[in-house]
Amino acid sequence: MTRRELREQIFKLLFRIEFNGPDEMPKQVELFFEDECVADVEDTEYIKSKYEKIVANLQAIDDMLNEKTDKWDTSRMGKVDLTILRLAVYEIVYDDDVPTGVAINEAVELAKKFGQKASFGFINGILAKFA
Repeated sequence: MTRRELREQIFKLLFRIEFNGPDEMPKQVELFFEDECVADVEDTEYIKSKYEKIVANLQAIDDMLNEKTDKWDTSRMGKVDLTILRLAVYEIVYDDDVPTGVAINEAVELAKKFGQKASFGFINGILAKFA
């Protein structure tokens, strides 16, 4: 898979957090790889690893988002937008392999594909505060 395809799979897996409790997520991860994501062993490990790192830092990521947004906090954001922002903020702050500009651009592309009409502008505006 390309980096973009891997990022999209991570987004899809991370999105499940919004609908399942922490105790349900191990089963959701298992189902994701059985039913939705067709990846080789290397890609599967990459997706799982990055997902787990994001989840481990989720509270810190949400806190950073809440600090950077005016009149918007994570509880008010759409689930798709929030998931994209969490992934992008993780890449900007914690992942040295992903340049900030790439993380922002990829988040905007995910927003265009999965978000609402104005999502990409909203996401770009928030992530610009992290740049």
